[in-house]
Amino acid sequence: MKQTRRLVWFIFSTVLLCALLGGVYGQRVEATTSSDDSDVQNGLNRFTKVYDLIEQNYADPVDPDKAIFGPPNSSLGAIPGMLRTLDPHSNFFDPKAFSQLREDQEGKYYGVGMQITARPGRMGKLVTIVLLPMPGSPAFRAGLRPGDVITHVDGKPTEDLNTQQVAEMLKGPKGTVVHVTISREGSEEPLQFTITRDEIARHSVDAAFMLRPGIAYIHIINFNENTNDELSEALRKLNEQSLQGLVLDFRGNPGGLLQEAVEVTDHFVEKNQLIVYHYGRHSREKKYYASKGADSNEYPIVVLINRMTASAAEIVTGALQDHDRALVMGEPSFGKGLVQTVYPLSEKSGLALTTARYYTPSGRLIQRDYSDVSLYDYYYHPQSNPSAHNEVRLTDGGREVYGGGGIEPDIRVPEPKMTPVQDKLSQRGVFFNFGKYYLATHTTIPRDFQVTDQVLEEFKHFLGNEKIQITDQELADNLDFIKNRIRLQLVTVIYGEAEAGRISVENDYLVQKALEELPQARELLAKAKKYMASKNVR
Repeated sequence: MKQTRRLVWFIFSTVLLCALLGGVYGQRVEATTSSDDSDVQNGLNRFTKVYDLIEQNYADPVDPDKAIFGPPNSSLGAIPGMLRTLDPHSNFFDPKAFSQLREDQEGKYYGVGMQITARPGRMGKLVTIVLLPMPGSPAFRAGLRPGDVITHVDGKPTEDLNTQQVAEMLKGPKGTVVHVTISREGSEEPLQFTITRDEIARHSVDAAFMLRPGIAYIHIINFNENTNDELSEALRKLNEQSLQGLVLDFRGNPGGLLQEAVEVTDHFVEKNQLIVYHYGRHSREKKYYASKGADSNEYPIVVLINRMTASAAEIVTGALQDHDRALVMGEPSFGKGLVQTVYPLSEKSGLALTTARYYTPSGRLIQRDYSDVSLYDYYYHPQSNPSAHNEVRLTDGGREVYGGGGIEPDIRVPEPKMTPVQDKLSQRGVFFNFGKYYLATHTTIPRDFQVTDQVLEEFKHFLGNEKIQITDQELADNLDFIKNRIRLQLVTVIYGEAEAGRISVENDYLVQKALEELPQARELLAKAKKYMASKNVR
């Protein structure tokens, strides 16, 4: 019964705390009627009776924390399950998940600075492989390399641990030391590294360079507390005043902080133009406007999106499209337009509750319909529930745009699908493993490295050793893909991710199409200005 009383007290205090926080962060809510209070009390009583029955009669002892909160990273507990009945984005964060949320928002953490992944080893158990030490990070300075296998952290074996578990072992307070043991291709004995942890920045703008004279490319991977500052610095280095065009890439961007989305949009639209607004049942309408404006920088912009472009990235895209400031290309975006207010709770946990919905300047609802769709399909198959295009609005230039299902691109360009051979090679990590194999005997790789016939022969020999069967015809049919992937892997290891990223972007089909459409983006902006000027005259 003590656990039952504890449960009731926790639920009551959580509800009370949410109500208090609503008074601080949200709108003022009128007092509920006595019948509402009675319904809440009856609901709590029913829940308590069920929990009491389970606790007294279940075959095994009941862990109250597990029953209330659920196992880590799951939605199986009472509170996560309750939130799942509301919408796909209201969520409960246990202490570990809440800490991760804050890390993502701040764009930094303390650790060694390397990308790792877990893959099946020779005996079928998971092993942890270094994908890439971040340039300038403690791991990079210590000498870790892509392909290194982490066998121990501070003497504790990592075999059969997942990526998250090993990442937690590597993290720690700034200035503390972690001992990492790795095995490396070509080294008979394990290698020992003593690494001092430091602050690791997670950059939002992970690529910014000139595609050709006057034409810049910028990729924003998410929206954290540093995104606007990083974009400002990137535009400064690219000499924004002299730009003749920009390809702004939001593909794969899951979103993030609203304020950063507003400030990013402010770089490109005119002062006082509406960027986004939101409102909900107890959340008054709030509008966000450009406070600085684009300082007359009227270079054409093409924005690239895909089905994983979501939330804050959709806000920016929708605003640029509504104001005819950019031509949007790619696939329809994800359609995440629900506003979550994050309420800190006890035990360093948190509650993300949907309190409003986002709308683009023209009045389009960004959120995709999630009724009658499983949570799995909602997240992983958004294309299975497309917009019905029943919500039509007009841009500044009078063009029709559609709402209620994410952002519909002006020009649809589906992402190329891999062939079965390409899928097989990628899923089995062939290019990563070949990179280790090749660099064990070739220590010099020029920056302009190209895959020659000799390199291809070594690749075929490697496939034979790994018992991966590919016919000569299959190799010929996928030759460009194979050459590009081999080149990217080797350049990444020797010259870093930034150099490899540049090569990847320059060979990107959608980026090449975007360059061709820059004149249309310029024409779009000119027509919109003419149209708005004519409306003002009238």
